[in-house]
Amino acid sequence: MAIKPSKPVVIVGVLAVAIAAVAAYLLYTYLSGQEQKVKEATASERIVIAAAEIPMGSTINMTQVKTANWPKGSMPQGTFASTDQVVGRTSTQTFLAGDPITEPKLMPKEGPIGIMTYKIPEGHRAMTVGVDQVAGVAGFINPGNIVDVVLTVALPGSNQSVSKIVLQNVPILAIGQIVEQKEGKPVVVPTVTMDVTPEDAEKLAVASTQGRLQLVLRRLGDKEVAKTTGATVTKVIAGATVGPAVAVAKAGTKASPSRVKKKEVKKEEAKKPAEDISVTVEVIRKGLKTTQQFKEKEK
Repeated sequence: MAIKPSKPVVIVGVLAVAIAAVAAYLLYTYLSGQEQKVKEATASERIVIAAAEIPMGSTINMTQVKTANWPKGSMPQGTFASTDQVVGRTSTQTFLAGDPITEPKLMPKEGPIGIMTYKIPEGHRAMTVGVDQVAGVAGFINPGNIVDVVLTVALPGSNQSVSKIVLQNVPILAIGQIVEQKEGKPVVVPTVTMDVTPEDAEKLAVASTQGRLQLVLRRLGDKEVAKTTGATVTKVIAGATVGPAVAVAKAGTKASPSRVKKKEVKKEEAKKPAEDISVTVEVIRKGLKTTQQFKEKEK
């Protein structure tokens, strides 16, 4: 005779099966979610990246770019899938090898917008002035250098000129040339485009019309502001050595240099001691020849 399980036992068994099923479902859901996250984390997409360094302002060519897998989880905005989409475009920032090429870092296709617009920091201005060929460019000052601007101008009501540093720590954005008419002939004048604040632009505009501008190249990393008062011919030669004749003239003596020299010679002669004057006399006595010497002091 078979023994039927009691009702409580059946209920417990059903509950156990239900709990196991729920636990299995939850475990399956959790593991599926983790698997999906792993797939998303490892999923990649081919985009265009820089194969070599692309300087700012350069036109991208085929040798500078390539496609590579890039994780979707860290995909930047504005990427490209094909190199044909970026070849011929102009970069507004420097790309290092391996950097993704993105639309915001390229010049817009529509409209002739110059690269200089992207080089000017916010709140600054780009200003171009003509400079001296030797002191301004001379092959040593290039875009990216930091310079000081020196103005040399004639002093009002004086025959002297003064040189003064009018701007300091000015970045160079570009170097070029313009053609000006001087004495009826076209002359090539070097130009330098500088990154200045609006206030410095006003100073530079005035300085460029008053005299000669020269650029002084600064050492890399030197940001110290030099405090100067300007230099004139008088200041430059203030420590020069003067001769004795000039010194006598400054003291109030009206004598000419030749007279001063004669007086100095007379003084030296007066200081010399009196010299003895000797006279030699030959005396012949009885056929014998003798020599006698007589000394007399100079009167």
